[in-house]
Amino acid sequence: MITYYRDPDVLVTSTGVRMGGREYRLTDFAQVWHRQGRRKWSAVAGRGALGLAMIIPVLVGALGVLVALVIDASTATTIALAGGGILIGLAAAPLADVLLEFVDRSYDKGSRRREIWARVRGAEVLLLDTDNAQRFGQIYRALQRALDHDPVPRP
Repeated sequence: MITYYRDPDVLVTSTGVRMGGREYRLTDFAQVWHRQGRRKWSAVAGRGALGLAMIIPVLVGALGVLVALVIDASTATTIALAGGGILIGLAAAPLADVLLEFVDRSYDKGSRRREIWARVRGAEVLLLDTDNAQRFGQIYRALQRALDHDPVPRP
């Protein structure tokens, strides 16, 4: 027996599948497909907010340097404003690193619901419903590999 995917809720092997608390043999499946739900704009807006949070320190730093060069101030004030602007701009790099990790996680999670459906003994059955895009892809590919290696022909 070959295990294609395993987590606490899902098991896909060369002989069968356990999803949603139910077990199926591969021979039970006449057809398997997937559906995507509507996009959650809150997830997209969250990514935009993270991008904005990465850009703001750079803009504030650039504004500090610009103000230092434009105003007619003493040399000490000009150096302080320019130096402060540069330091704020440089602080954006570690902040961006942290925020980019959150952006990566948001793409792993996805911005819409994903479902795996199957036709089992003439009935359509929902096998999996998740908003985790990475997990969905792993499970769906594992199920496809298991079905591709199953010798029973499907319509």
